[in-house]
Amino acid sequence: MRCFWDEAQRAHAPRSEFFNGALHPAADVPERVDSVLAAIGRTEAPERRGEAALLELLGTGHDPAYLDLLRTAHDEWRAAGRTGDALPYAFPVHRRPRDLQRIDARLGAHSFDTCAPISGGTWEALLAGTDTLLSALDVVLGGDHAFALTRPPGHHAGADYMGGYSYLNWAAIAALAAGRRVAILDIDYHHGNGTQDMVAGRDGLRFASLHADPATDYPFFWGSAEESGGNVLNLPLPRGTAFDAYDAALARACDWLGEGAPELLVLSFGADTYEGDPISHFAIRTGDYARLGRRVAAMGLPTLVVLEGGYAVDALGANVAGLLSGLD
Repeated sequence: MRCFWDEAQRAHAPRSEFFNGALHPAADVPERVDSVLAAIGRTEAPERRGEAALLELLGTGHDPAYLDLLRTAHDEWRAAGRTGDALPYAFPVHRRPRDLQRIDARLGAHSFDTCAPISGGTWEALLAGTDTLLSALDVVLGGDHAFALTRPPGHHAGADYMGGYSYLNWAAIAALAAGRRVAILDIDYHHGNGTQDMVAGRDGLRFASLHADPATDYPFFWGSAEESGGNVLNLPLPRGTAFDAYDAALARACDWLGEGAPELLVLSFGADTYEGDPISHFAIRTGDYARLGRRVAAMGLPTLVVLEGGYAVDALGANVAGLLSGLD
């Protein structure tokens, strides 16, 4: 399988995030990349398309005002006399007025949590991630599998909001750019709320997600089984879910996605389903990932894999490599 990575994605280097009532060191650390690269071996550098071309493409899925915020937020934060990473602290409940001036307000209007800090290199990394995604997508459009080592993750980002370490939604961008019937399968521990929001109701696209029950786990406000309908299927699972139950749900999702006669598959893969992940509570073992990959491969579709979560750094590379081996 061809694998794509751009070293410029390391520029995203936030120091901390706020969750569960306290400030913590950022979980999306560059060491995650090192673990994956060591396990999968050779990668290819993507084609560089230039910022203007990337903005035009990103604008098909993300709001232009939101993209402008991502581009300028850290500079505005520093210009306001702040240090460190840009983070919101106030959020609208009922409406988001358009005439916001302070960077704090603009961040809050385009965020749903305090887990997406913007560092000085975040925008550079996002552009590099988009190049990485599109080069991998080109391979898949040609009929083969490809892995885009995308960083930071993407599936919690909506058309005009960030959260959950996510800023641009790689899976949704790829599906919209493909111009074909696309199945999107999300097998991260957490529900792909941003992906669901971006593709729900769109002709030619289907989205299925296996994830922790939102009654007990982040992102809490999306992902219930009751939200299923039309082109969306949510399969929430209890904490402690191990391979057999997970595989049964995965088989159901694959069958449902196949009913839409897709021409390609976008796989949002999060290895935070691993039994040793520090922020998650499933019981998938390293040896199970190849079996999950084979289940997905049985759909017989050219598949684009994008990396989402996975925070047990020492095991992440082996888990990613296992999934990819099952697809080959």
